[in-house]
Amino acid sequence: MNVRAKFSLLAPCVLLAACSSVQPPASVVVAPPPSPAVEIPVPMLPPPPAASVPVVSPPPSPAVPARISEMEARSLAGRLLPAGIRDRAGWRDEMVTAFTALKIPYSKEHFCAAIAVIEQESSWQADPVVPGLPGMVWAGIEKKASPVPMALVKAALLKPSRDGRSYKARIDSLRTEREVSELFDELSGEARRLSLPVGMSNPVRTGGPMQVSVAFAEAQLSAWPHYPYPRAGSVRAEVFTRRGGLYFGIANLLQYPVNYSEMKYRFADFNAGRYSSRNAAFQQVVSRLSGRALSSDGDLLSYRGAQVLPSETQFALEAMGSKLGLSRDAIARDLRQEKFAAFAQTELYRRVYALADAQGLRAPREAMPQIALKSPKITRKLTTEWFAGRVDGRYRTCLQRVP
Repeated sequence: MNVRAKFSLLAPCVLLAACSSVQPPASVVVAPPPSPAVEIPVPMLPPPPAASVPVVSPPPSPAVPARISEMEARSLAGRLLPAGIRDRAGWRDEMVTAFTALKIPYSKEHFCAAIAVIEQESSWQADPVVPGLPGMVWAGIEKKASPVPMALVKAALLKPSRDGRSYKARIDSLRTEREVSELFDELSGEARRLSLPVGMSNPVRTGGPMQVSVAFAEAQLSAWPHYPYPRAGSVRAEVFTRRGGLYFGIANLLQYPVNYSEMKYRFADFNAGRYSSRNAAFQQVVSRLSGRALSSDGDLLSYRGAQVLPSETQFALEAMGSKLGLSRDAIARDLRQEKFAAFAQTELYRRVYALADAQGLRAPREAMPQIALKSPKITRKLTTEWFAGRVDGRYRTCLQRVP
């Protein structure tokens, strides 16, 4: 099963040439399926009370008109922001600009959802400081360079970088993920020219005030090319800006259709991957129908790098094939829709719930994904459910700021 966390995840990876047989590492936390698709829904109304991984569908046409004007939206967003944050007007304006460009209706619920995630992920820092970052980076380098002594590794990194400091000095002074990303981008491009005996890839997978995935941002921009700002650099660079982090983070959180009864399930999806709460409920129902113990992590298939493999959920469904009236090929075909809104319209989804209803079983349509969060920055046992609960508390506090 694919364990994911949308926290800032980095597992620095620098290899000596002598260790070139060691492959560049991946992020500590397994990311969502490698080629995210971005689903662009028809603009949503506020959720009934209530995204790594986007899905592509045509832009909405015609667009649902906003219920309030952009000027009124700026006023509302400004009143919902917590007291004491720096540059309130800047945060407000860039948040509303993101909503406008993404065609997400202005509402108290939507603004508070974004505000709650920003508070949880960065405490209103555009480029949040990560305590102990140099140690995390060196630990990752040492792990991947083994058995080469660290003294040799550090000697190789004494060469000067573009800003005049050595790469070692820059690692020792790292404070934010943006700095890590820029450092590894430079090392990757300069290693051959400088004859550095190292090979590396950029280990930073998420960034910005909402800790959005770089892969998601790249896929989002391909599917929805309405980025509201001039862009001179890479998409990765935009993720580490306040405006870009807000734009892509809000897209991941709100620009896809769901029918959840509470916003907390969107928060769980933000952490675990789009539609994880829907899929976790589906796994619970399949477990009851089949009598098999299944993980309710929101992944209906198994992902290993670029490979998509059958899962325990798929095997349980295949064993129920005669009851469902579906072949193994039909089951596999529908499961491939698991990261999309369309999965809820498949024959597989409908027949599983019809069978559960016929047997009088409790058949939830939403459930908290059961995922343990793993990251070098996490020093205690945390879960997706914990994350969703924390963000939901901030969300409810925000709602109370404007009656």
